[in-house]
Amino acid sequence: MKRLVTAAMIGALLVSGCTTNDPNQRAKVGAAVGAVVGAVVGHQVDHGKGKWVGAAVGALAGAAVGNYMDNQQRAFEQELAQERQAHQLEIERLRDDTLKLSIDSEVSFDFDSARIKHGFARSLDKLADVLLKYDRTVVHVVGHTDSVGSEEYNLDLSRRRAESVADYLASRGVPRGRLRTEGRGESEPRASNATEAGRQLNRRVEIYVKPIVQGQEHRAYESPRY
Repeated sequence: MKRLVTAAMIGALLVSGCTTNDPNQRAKVGAAVGAVVGAVVGHQVDHGKGKWVGAAVGALAGAAVGNYMDNQQRAFEQELAQERQAHQLEIERLRDDTLKLSIDSEVSFDFDSARIKHGFARSLDKLADVLLKYDRTVVHVVGHTDSVGSEEYNLDLSRRRAESVADYLASRGVPRGRLRTEGRGESEPRASNATEAGRQLNRRVEIYVKPIVQGQEHRAYESPRY
């Protein structure tokens, strides 16, 4: 919390020292300060004890979660309608109101690469815009591969792909404190690896958007397991 207070104080000093030549300067500085504060708040979970130790994030009241995630789901569906129609992306609502976005790696990464394709970057821009609007969530990026190659290599590749997506979202303004990455390699196939069609389904990135709920804040930061 001391770090959070320090970040806020620095932000206030920056804003107060802004020149008046740029009418957008205050907004720019405010956004930067918000990103710093978000990053600090994102680490206010005591992972050893599994307790939430920060009270600065505006968590959702239990009764408001469903409506909030309804609106966010609609925003994703509208912004990413083209990708869904092309069967490049799926959006699913899970039992605890988490939103799961499954992205086909064929449109997101070249074979054996963790470098984001240019076309996929445009989709991530849309995704980032929605995440910035609905900021009472934690975003988990999970990479998966098929079984071609060694298990160790596939695990590393899946991690690097998840990190690439998170890095890109962060570059578009999503605070680092809201982003979590994980690679699961070939351990969770969606289909048989015996066919090319099955292997293509298994090569994917999943993004889980979990609501931050009052009294259960730590759950938003827990690894998604469904």
